[in-house]
Amino acid sequence: MSPPDIALRPRAVVPLLAALAMFGPFTIDTFFPAFAEVAASLHANPWQMQQTISAYLLGYALMSFVHGPMSDAHGRRIVILFGVTSYIVASIVCTVAPNIETLLAARFWQGCSTGAGMIVGRAIIRDRFHGGDAQRVMAWVSMLFGIAPALAPLVGALIHSVASWRAIFAFMVVYGALMLWACLRVLPETHPPERRVPLRPRSLVATYRRIAMDRAFVLWVGATGLFFGGQFIYISSAPVFIERFLQLGDFGYAWYFVPTIAGMTAGSALSARLAAETSPARCANIGLLVMVAGQVINLAYNAVTAHPQVPWAVLPFALYGCGVSLATPPINVATLDRHPLHRGAAASVQSAMWSLMMVLVSGFAAPLAHDTPMHLALGSFAFWIAGALCLWLGPHIVFLHAPTREDAAESELEEPV
Repeated sequence: MSPPDIALRPRAVVPLLAALAMFGPFTIDTFFPAFAEVAASLHANPWQMQQTISAYLLGYALMSFVHGPMSDAHGRRIVILFGVTSYIVASIVCTVAPNIETLLAARFWQGCSTGAGMIVGRAIIRDRFHGGDAQRVMAWVSMLFGIAPALAPLVGALIHSVASWRAIFAFMVVYGALMLWACLRVLPETHPPERRVPLRPRSLVATYRRIAMDRAFVLWVGATGLFFGGQFIYISSAPVFIERFLQLGDFGYAWYFVPTIAGMTAGSALSARLAAETSPARCANIGLLVMVAGQVINLAYNAVTAHPQVPWAVLPFALYGCGVSLATPPINVATLDRHPLHRGAAASVQSAMWSLMMVLVSGFAAPLAHDTPMHLALGSFAFWIAGALCLWLGPHIVFLHAPTREDAAESELEEPV
């Protein structure tokens, strides 16, 4: 099927890009309610179960270096189609996994596949939209994407209430098949052949080196990743936080995810509105203040009680999520505009850095903070502090004007590839 023109179905493309971005949250969060059953069924210890998250994120991080450059060289659409197809096969392997080792390998495979939708989808946005329009679209995608972490554990709990944990991975197979069908019908090609960059190892290494040496790029990516890390330490600790600390059952996951995602949705909508009314730097600073308010309230609550309860234990995350979604879209757009000729490669480095930070959060920081609610709160606050420090050390966030081909060439003069 030939790729459709984005101008023909603009309203369908943005929800599709959001749905592709949802692969990650659905893959991570849907089987949280079945953690105990998976552990018992596959004779896995708690550390091995925690690594089902880290294995996914590690695969995502490693393949992030490939998805973007492949889309720069061969087009956006074909890379996404291949990634979705690979995800379907990996999810089938998860469904029939006979032991924890096979499940971990298949989770790694899932991670290798899902990045295509998020990374290349972000490049599609920057191919098609510029300036405030890009921030608005990025914010709307973030808002729709933000619904997934709230829905995923609820979907998982519903499936788990009537079937085994394997049915949850079967759901992922169905989700992947639906996305493949939608991509074939709606997904456009926004990177025409005349703008493609040949995929040569030497050129790719040079491009990555230049991006990695870009101080502003690294600091801005670090800031957004660390801000999200302040949330992800709770997301990756959800079985402990929800079932042990708050003493809620399978359907208790909604108590954390719904307020958090409601805040993120509100922040994304506000960011889209502010794109036409204020500067990107101001929007990011407002988000920063909202985040610190959420962190202070969370720390204060955990300081006065050793036994957190809903709704008070989860309300600070609605505020913090709002701040994250306010600040992230303008920073993301400014980050990708640093390398307009290689947005795919830049999006790859961005996603790889994010994923490696989330591996650190889920594989190391979260297990260290599992002993008390206060330690979780302190861990979250530490990630926010680190993110704010990255923004403080970096330059002011500004949008480049919509880049022409000559502008893009000038931005890459440091080391042509």
